[in-house]
Amino acid sequence: MNKRAIEDLRGKVGCGALLEKDGWKVDLKESTRRAIKYRRDTNIIIVIHQGRGWFDPLSPAKGDVFSLAEHLGADGFVEAYDRVADVVGFVPCAPAWQRPASPKALASIVKRWRHRFRPRPGSPAWLYLTAERGLPANIVMHAVASDLLREGPQGSMWAAHSDSAGAITGWEERGPAWRGFATDGGKELFRFGLQDAERICITEAAIDAMSLAAIEVARADTLYVSTGGGWSPATDVAMRRLAKRANAWLVAATDNNRQGDIYADRVRTIAVEASARYDRLRPCAGDWNEDLRI
Repeated sequence: MNKRAIEDLRGKVGCGALLEKDGWKVDLKESTRRAIKYRRDTNIIIVIHQGRGWFDPLSPAKGDVFSLAEHLGADGFVEAYDRVADVVGFVPCAPAWQRPASPKALASIVKRWRHRFRPRPGSPAWLYLTAERGLPANIVMHAVASDLLREGPQGSMWAAHSDSAGAITGWEERGPAWRGFATDGGKELFRFGLQDAERICITEAAIDAMSLAAIEVARADTLYVSTGGGWSPATDVAMRRLAKRANAWLVAATDNNRQGDIYADRVRTIAVEASARYDRLRPCAGDWNEDLRI
């Protein structure tokens, strides 16, 4: 086994093929073309880089197809190599995406955001948020006035992620038949409420952040944020920056499930390292939007 043989095998077998062969299934609802989510029981693997890379959002584990084989149980690199070699020629099922790929060159994140209209009463995104997701009109209006929302295609809405300086980095996309994240955008934080607040409630989706704000009647001392269903390196940096605020109070308001608990533990660790106050706020149902609609 030489370096050339290893590189040749790495080029022949994608991470998706290895996962599907091992019994994992694509979660189409939670996937995008650039990041395909695979599930098996309560375990999750995200495949990236056109199938050449992967990471586990519930742990620090990540790497290439060989490290994935070890993550799945191979005992050392030699066994991992053999497992990958066994998958040569196996073609995984192509996800049936709900919208076609755009053949046009993508404009910049800022230009694409500015090109879209803000939701307004009666517009498709407004109706999706207020009628289907049950958000109060005053919460949606507040988010619109804060320049956090845009009309997406096919009745969807876009919810902005931004950095600490307020520059837009991407957006969460949610609609009746679609969910994803801005192509070529970067997840950091959706930020709703008092920007310099001491109390920071961390949720997993922009709709959950706004739902919790509605449940709490938009507390004046609180910034409601969303990680966008993931935990990117930029999100981690942003969270640590928030934790260093004077009298910072981090509230892990993540989902009421195993993934939510793992994210909550990450928030707790950041709070402890920054000597910040920490609380766990758990929805009664699966997430805050479900609680809002009960």
